[in-house]
Amino acid sequence: MADIVLNVEVREQTGTGATRSVRRSGKVPGVLYGGSKDPVAIAVPANEFRKALYTGKLLGHLVTLKYGEETQPVIAKAIDMHPVTDEPWHFDLYRVDEHQQIKISVPVHFTNHEASPGIKRGGTLNVVRHDVELSCPADAIPEELVFDLAGLDIGDTIRISSFTLPKGVEPTVDRDFVIATVAGTSAQAAADAAAEGDEAASDEA
Repeated sequence: MADIVLNVEVREQTGTGATRSVRRSGKVPGVLYGGSKDPVAIAVPANEFRKALYTGKLLGHLVTLKYGEETQPVIAKAIDMHPVTDEPWHFDLYRVDEHQQIKISVPVHFTNHEASPGIKRGGTLNVVRHDVELSCPADAIPEELVFDLAGLDIGDTIRISSFTLPKGVEPTVDRDFVIATVAGTSAQAAADAAAEGDEAASDEA
């Protein structure tokens, strides 16, 4: 089960004025959606919400919502931040069953840039997708998808099939789509073409 527990209270009143009042009282307003139940307006103490947020395991992860003695596994799918103070301003939680198959976006990261011959020769990693929507059990959401760039040269393509996904996890798109490419500059392409021409001429001689 999730490590993060959010102690919530139910907000009896909604609307702009009520929401401002919640924030003035030191709480972050939010809404609980999903399942067969109606949406419920809730709030979490701001210090507790910030602590959970800064673990990096709140957004897009399974967490436990606690209301009195009742608990409910939920997914935090949206968190709005204040544009000036960068404080959490509002959040959306979705009810799920612990082992329910859900769809969720997971970030893609790349390692070992310095071990890529293509990048070392002046190539650029062009990222087509910074995250990928996956279908996975709610209690087994991958933290991230990581690709090792070691050995990649200019012209190489990284597709979703290049990643080894955990058991029970699969992309929601049923095709081998592109995640990123290693592209060269026009100057680099011309230099490569010239080098190939020199090699061909040398072979003929």
